[in-house]
Amino acid sequence: MSGFIPGFNEEGIVTVNRVLLKPEYSVDDLEERVALLCENVKTYHSDTGFVGGFVTLNSGMISNEGSTIGQAVASPLKDREALIITFWRSFTEHEASHRSETFQPLFKETLALCENGNEETVYRMLWSGKAYSPEEAQAARTAKAEYAKVD
Repeated sequence: MSGFIPGFNEEGIVTVNRVLLKPEYSVDDLEERVALLCENVKTYHSDTGFVGGFVTLNSGMISNEGSTIGQAVASPLKDREALIITFWRSFTEHEASHRSETFQPLFKETLALCENGNEETVYRMLWSGKAYSPEEAQAARTAKAEYAKVD
């Protein structure tokens, strides 16, 4: 691993929550509730295991270059599916954050938006990295051209 996520080490965990918005809720509703939830985690758990996180929203686009399951042109989950991804020093610290009395009410309010309930899957990081600078990219290409043997 590289330093893509500062403070995240090999003992850390990655949690992923998949949210499917109920039809009666909007992305604005989700953003508001998730912002309150994330602010709570940053405020009360930055010194008890929280390293960072992000929330992504399904844009509706599907990469036909990167997909092998047909040639779909749009995702039916556009603006309905979001992933809440967080990074923690340990599973134990993550679980303690969920038992926090300040976290639970906000968590329940966020779950009320979800038609799929919630399953928070825990992963371990196998790799992370950031892009090379233009100079590093050129050096990598030069090294590959000089030393890589393709059979």
